[in-house]
Amino acid sequence: MPKIISANLNGIRSAAKKGFFEWMAKQSADFICVQELKAQVADMTPEFLNPGGYHGHFHYAEKKGYSGAGVYSKIEPDAVHIGFGSPEFDAEGRYVRCDLGQLTVISVYCPSGSSSPERQEAKFRFMEVFLPHLLALKAEGREIVICGDWNIAHKEIDLKNWKSNQKNSGFLPEERAWLSRVFDEVGLVDVHRRIDDRPEQYTWWSNRGQAWAKNVGWRIDYHVATLGIGAKATAVSIYKEERFSDHAPLIIEYAHA
Repeated sequence: MPKIISANLNGIRSAAKKGFFEWMAKQSADFICVQELKAQVADMTPEFLNPGGYHGHFHYAEKKGYSGAGVYSKIEPDAVHIGFGSPEFDAEGRYVRCDLGQLTVISVYCPSGSSSPERQEAKFRFMEVFLPHLLALKAEGREIVICGDWNIAHKEIDLKNWKSNQKNSGFLPEERAWLSRVFDEVGLVDVHRRIDDRPEQYTWWSNRGQAWAKNVGWRIDYHVATLGIGAKATAVSIYKEERFSDHAPLIIEYAHA
């Protein structure tokens, strides 16, 4: 069965020093989608580019030490698309698409708006251009899994302190409503929630205070999929035994079609 992992690395060099690639080698995953590389081509070692024989494809930000996304695949994809056609956000290195047979796996790193009002406005612009892209993707009729850091907690169950975060980026009403449109209008599924509706299933923890120790987290990393493959998900887990980043890898296994 296909095993797909999504992991925001908060710097590929930092995650490598913390043992990410040793862990990845033990997973036998078919695809590993990574975000927030914080690296350029010149920073990428052979281990980063093709770890353990995986085929790596990457989208680098023009700005140094910023953003970036990638997909590692066990089998070389039939086609790879870097960027999704938005000049503003393709310059930030946020999107890698790999097609293999009838399956499309995408790694996406949606903008965060928490650093400034300007970045929140950029996040809203991203949402505005990404929704039509998702509709166009869906219209291709392929089975699609979009993995990544969406930087939005969808529902109250998806973050510890939802009441105090209703005016904060990542849990704004407009962001949550947009994510509902991704599921309801585009017709995609939140795979994690399809098979696990328990509370406190977080994938990111602030570095402030004792957030990690007290599990005061947010679920902002997702597998968003078309209904066909979404219905074939059989197991989901969040790997927290080791810390490679301020995010934890989200692992979902899918039965073969």
